[in-house]
Amino acid sequence: MASNDSAPHAPALGNPAVVGLGGFGMTTMLLQFHNLGWMGVAPVIWSGFVFGGAGQLIAGYQEQKTGNNFGYAAFVGYGAFWIMLCAYLLGSTSGNKMLALSETDVGFFLFVWTLFTAGLWIGSFKISKMMFLTFLTLLIGFILLDLVFWGHPTLKPIAAWDLLVCAFSAWYMMFHVIFLSVFGRDVLPVGKPLA
Repeated sequence: MASNDSAPHAPALGNPAVVGLGGFGMTTMLLQFHNLGWMGVAPVIWSGFVFGGAGQLIAGYQEQKTGNNFGYAAFVGYGAFWIMLCAYLLGSTSGNKMLALSETDVGFFLFVWTLFTAGLWIGSFKISKMMFLTFLTLLIGFILLDLVFWGHPTLKPIAAWDLLVCAFSAWYMMFHVIFLSVFGRDVLPVGKPLA
């Protein structure tokens, strides 16, 4: 029988998580800079539409092709979240009452994302310690923001600092994947799954 050694090999593909984690981390970071009063909202809106929104959506659809349902749900979900949030930010300044949301409306909008995040947080137990930390801080951040928009605005800075930890955790995982590919060794370990 003929050998298959001369058969063409499929090219190595990049890991879509690096784009998804990059977009999620950057846009989350920028929103917290805004929430802490360090900058205006315009960078959040543009990052949210492009890298945090479209970038994560594309990464999520690429995850679907790899069979990774966790990454598929997370990146498509949070990509859509950023696009919706930025559309809300623009709509709330348009003067159109139908597009503007009340504080209570925003609280309920965030609450359903809290539930979505809780499910992914449970799934993160089986992935790595760093993924668990990222989703734990994201879940805590959403819970705090729910409370902020339901009448407890003093919790906003606490939510912002928590979500900065979340953003840097996402970037840590992004650079873990990149450095593993570039250096051929685990430069930034993410830890074994908790379960």
